[in-house]
Amino acid sequence: MSYEVLARKYRPINFDEVVGQDHVVKALVNSIDQEKIHQAYIFSGTRGVGKTTIARILAKCLNCDSDSKPTSNPCNKCSNTMEISAGRSVDFLEIDAASNTQVDKIRDLIETVEYKPAKGRFKIYLIDEVHMLSPASFNALLKTLEEPPAHVVFIFATTNPEKIPKTVQSRCLQLNLKTVNEELLFNHFRKILKHEKIQSDDESLALIANSANGSVRDGLTLLDQAIAHGNGKLSQDQVKALLGTIDDSLLIGLINSVIDGDGVSVFDLLSKIEELSPEYDSILKDIISILHQISLEQVLNNSQDERIKHLASLIDKEFNQLLYEIAMNSFSKFSVHPSPKEALEICLLRMLTFNPLQKLSDDSSSNETNNSEKKTLKKVDNKLDIQKPDLKDNNKSHSIKNNDDWVTLFNSLEMSPFARNYFGNMSLNSFRDNSLILCSSPEINEVPENIISEFKSILQNKFSESISIKIEVGDVLNSPIEEEQNNKKNEKRVAETDINKDKEIQNFINKFNGKIKTDTIKPIK
Repeated sequence: MSYEVLARKYRPINFDEVVGQDHVVKALVNSIDQEKIHQAYIFSGTRGVGKTTIARILAKCLNCDSDSKPTSNPCNKCSNTMEISAGRSVDFLEIDAASNTQVDKIRDLIETVEYKPAKGRFKIYLIDEVHMLSPASFNALLKTLEEPPAHVVFIFATTNPEKIPKTVQSRCLQLNLKTVNEELLFNHFRKILKHEKIQSDDESLALIANSANGSVRDGLTLLDQAIAHGNGKLSQDQVKALLGTIDDSLLIGLINSVIDGDGVSVFDLLSKIEELSPEYDSILKDIISILHQISLEQVLNNSQDERIKHLASLIDKEFNQLLYEIAMNSFSKFSVHPSPKEALEICLLRMLTFNPLQKLSDDSSSNETNNSEKKTLKKVDNKLDIQKPDLKDNNKSHSIKNNDDWVTLFNSLEMSPFARNYFGNMSLNSFRDNSLILCSSPEINEVPENIISEFKSILQNKFSESISIKIEVGDVLNSPIEEEQNNKKNEKRVAETDINKDKEIQNFINKFNGKIKTDTIKPIK
């Protein structure tokens, strides 16, 4: 006896067995129970979510002999339901639109509509991938679709409902099937394996459920492959090898290195990932998924993975969103790039380039060069017995005595937008003994470690010595950004006053009964 694949063996035979389409099943069951059968249906959705299966169950419900009227729970024992399941019912005509696009085929179909069903209550026409029909074929269907005989029901299945003419859509009851979530797929697969008495672990099932991308049929096909690959059982390592799945720890380490601005480590880890022979677009998809999990953790604090929690604490929210945009932009151009490997590498290089710490690294290199030059000068000065003022002493004269000094200092510093956004909204508490204490409002979340490191490095360059930073929560008064906004308001207010006092402008406005939009007034730079 030939082997029956899981996708066929476990195809649902009634509405109770349908997975993940409760909204569609409920609508159909209610309409059958209330004897409100529509003349035409459109089932739309991606591949493998149950369009044809639900159409066949609906056909069995309408023609089941177990009751004197249509039933929402077909018996699957009478001749009508068994023939529909076997695909040999004369009252259930299943047509593939992809191979019957011509108008002549549809005209032949329409000629059979007037004939009554041979055995069942209804003659049911299922046209699969109906969007493949030609415009002439759709036009030929219109009149029959609008006023079919009482014994006829049309069911259209499609993965692309937008290509169905609006004139056809308006004559049908359209039901959209959703992709099935991973949890439902996981439970469905576990139930099947238990019935088949096949050993498995939860990790391998989770990998298959994830790779199915919401398609029950795709998931069952992968399950068949995994069983064959694992010689009759499922294990995490075997399934990973089959799917080409990358070890999460390598990708976590890669993203961690991107956050640290460590380019050498990033490409070392990429080399290790390449040894597993994955597809390059799969690597980028997994990176996008991890960045998405980090974003959710930062907002909802909902991750159960400690590694994701750790990354979320390290990376700034804005920088994480920037990495996500860079990854998505690179993925959208993957198909047109001549080399997938280069596409992934340039994506990682962009992530490193736009990292705030990358600038720090450049500044540090420059710093080391400057320090070297200072040492050389000092040696020359000693030989010539020339005394020069101590740079550190000079920088100490730039000490911060009050908040105005803090605002002036802040505006003189060059830093990333992320650091400017955090520290620019803080005011000075005190500055003594190389310890800078700032006041932050409760609304500002904890400053990421990489941003604090950046600001410390900038201050060290400014004062030529290490500066510690402490942040206290309190009332922020006259922060640098607040001062900047107030200055802009004052400048605009002065500009508005000048315009209102300008006689020529006012005469012009009065002459033409006009007015000035205040939001367009800008001070002269």
